[in-house]
Amino acid sequence: MEIQGRCHCGSVTYEAEIDPDDVGICHCNDCQQLTGSAYRVTASTPRAHFRITAGEPRCYVKTADNGQKRLQFFCGDCGSPIYTTGEADAAEHVGIRAGTIDQRHELSPRFQIWLASRLPWVETIGDLPGRPTE
Repeated sequence: MEIQGRCHCGSVTYEAEIDPDDVGICHCNDCQQLTGSAYRVTASTPRAHFRITAGEPRCYVKTADNGQKRLQFFCGDCGSPIYTTGEADAAEHVGIRAGTIDQRHELSPRFQIWLASRLPWVETIGDLPGRPTE
């Protein structure tokens, strides 16, 4: 599936080819802190299928408990997280942040990881009352 995306302010844009079956939710503590939310939704793709088309994202390097480094790319103007990658072999894959994908309404997560860190209320969020707009 061909996608396009951008940060919140539009300074950084990209295009990519993804497999819609490779969209997942991560509940790890790092993703919770990096998003300021309960979890992160990511579409993964080979690096060769991802291309920045405008702007230059900034990078924050997070060293995990296992010593591996994750490069977190974000817009230096608005702060939107855009994508992540790793080093060495892990650099061959890019994790695109689903909220930045223009076609995000066409994508559904197919799996979850780090369920041990999942916030307990996430599994019942569908039971909460809601409004279509605010």
